[in-house]
Amino acid sequence: MPKKSTAKSVKRGSSDNDEQLPPKQSRLKHSDIPSPLCFNSPVSLFESLIQPMGTEQFFREYWEKKPLHLQRSDPSTASYYQSLFQLSDLQSLCSNNLEYYRDINVVRCINGKKKVLNKQGQVKNSALCKNFVQNKATIQFHQPQRFKDELWKIQEKLECFFGALVGSNVYITPQESQGLPPHYDDVEAGDLLYFPRGTIHQAETPAGVDHSTHLTLSTYQRMSLGDLLLDIFPSLLCDRSKSEVSLRQGIPRRLLLGNSEGLDTARLLAARFRSLADEMETGMQEVTSTHMKRDFIMNRLPPYSQQELLTPSGKIPALEDMVCLRFKDHMVIMVEPSQERTDEATELVISVLHSLKNQRESHMMGESCDEQEGLNISWGLQFPLSHLQALRQLQQAEQLAVDQLQLPTQEAKLSLVLALWSENLLVVL
Repeated sequence: MPKKSTAKSVKRGSSDNDEQLPPKQSRLKHSDIPSPLCFNSPVSLFESLIQPMGTEQFFREYWEKKPLHLQRSDPSTASYYQSLFQLSDLQSLCSNNLEYYRDINVVRCINGKKKVLNKQGQVKNSALCKNFVQNKATIQFHQPQRFKDELWKIQEKLECFFGALVGSNVYITPQESQGLPPHYDDVEAGDLLYFPRGTIHQAETPAGVDHSTHLTLSTYQRMSLGDLLLDIFPSLLCDRSKSEVSLRQGIPRRLLLGNSEGLDTARLLAARFRSLADEMETGMQEVTSTHMKRDFIMNRLPPYSQQELLTPSGKIPALEDMVCLRFKDHMVIMVEPSQERTDEATELVISVLHSLKNQRESHMMGESCDEQEGLNISWGLQFPLSHLQALRQLQQAEQLAVDQLQLPTQEAKLSLVLALWSENLLVVL
């Protein structure tokens, strides 16, 4: 599911030193420039990203309402943002089998229209430089967090903060040039310059500047209330129809042929929706999102770490141990129908999905969970419905004794914590 970006963090005045090609490497490490961002938690990261503005003011006055420009004059902050991605980084990455369209677009705005100058196949540094220098083309690089550790670190924390995918693009434009005509993007984002969804904007590199580079971070694509309703209503109606006789009543005769009274049908349907809405509002009907949760957890970045996350470490949990969950922001607990089909009523199970096994290299590059149908075990575990309360205990507690888990037997308690430990989701304190 490809994601496109918006919202600019503009860094002007890149020097000619950017043209020097660094040693080739598969991953680009961040420089030694101190970060002005605080990575202690997702909240602290976002607060430091939009400072000096407060988070409450941002969401009250700007989020989904109007653009925000946060200008900063501190040289160390400017240096940090300039280091996030440079032209020399892109030149180095050309040795990594980058491809046109998938990884890079070369574009030019001519007479107000976008012209794509892509070639076919792999990107060669020489051809890229020629388009950049001679044709004054803008280079658009997709999802640099696949290669830049600092961007991985930032975007992983933002995905925890928003509970939504966060993508990025880099645009490098030579002087006196413009890569794209005025346009708008269909996602929310936040950085030094924040654009709500649908804000028309353009960027142009002025004369006297060798080139400009701006990085976009974007989030909240397909995260509207309408998307949520589309996700929850099919299963909601299906579940309610099992117990509500009126929802199993046949539709008016000849309705599909257009020969039935439309107003009467509309009233009939509206009455059913009101009844369902009342039950949702009073809590009688549980509202659960499954597809959106699964899509998010399977397509997001794995936790930022230079260590192996797939192998459990530390002491194996025992009944007398105190334990806690790891990577809580990278896991979801869902109640959903079992995938095992039987002739009897559908059995509900608990799915614990996580993103520890996600591939950083494919983040936001077009793959979706729909294409991974049948491979859900790669992202987590399944438990009987009876384990729900115990899982919620672990999710809500800072630490908990294994013996205190609300399960009927000692074997069930040990089985639960061992399964979570084996997925590296639990640690013994």
